[in-house]
Amino acid sequence: MTEAPTTQVVDRLLDAAQVLLARKGIRATTVIEVAEEAGVSRAWLYRHFPDKSALLGAAIVRLSDSYWSDARAELDTLGSFTEQLVAGVRIGRHTYDEPGALPLRLRMTEPEEFAACAGAGVTGLVPDLATFWLPYVEAAAARGEIHRHHDLAEVAEWVARVLISLGTIPGETIDADDPAAVLRHMRRFVLPGLRADPLRES
Repeated sequence: MTEAPTTQVVDRLLDAAQVLLARKGIRATTVIEVAEEAGVSRAWLYRHFPDKSALLGAAIVRLSDSYWSDARAELDTLGSFTEQLVAGVRIGRHTYDEPGALPLRLRMTEPEEFAACAGAGVTGLVPDLATFWLPYVEAAAARGEIHRHHDLAEVAEWVARVLISLGTIPGETIDADDPAAVLRHMRRFVLPGLRADPLRES
């Protein structure tokens, strides 16, 4: 078979896997169902993916790449770290509404199955999010929005933890769905910590 049809078959299989993952999750999705949804034989499926973990793992990685690319494209249009943080909370709050965010949901609802399919490299939510935010942290430090004495990798992880908290855990003093309230929170609590010289507190 030529390369183009092979690519088309793989795309159909991954599309079908994504549909079933969204509908049923990892545990309940079977290889037979993916083949039927894609309109290909099981023999063709196994020529491209040796087992369920390889197939669903490929679909999860493709979804993850799409999600992070979309988020990066949005944040890259914003001029300040404060605006990016506020947008980050909003993106996180609507994570489950976005098809590309399905891996984040699966990681929380089926962690063992997710780890088996996606591999150890994409299972850590905090490390993933910290890695995503590190370039924005570095750019903010270069603009003087973050004190130069901060460990920027540590800042990126702290930002990841703050955004996960705001995006997923309801509170009584801040409406995470209100951008103005999130902006006040960032200006009042998050940014002063980033602007302070950490060496003065040692």
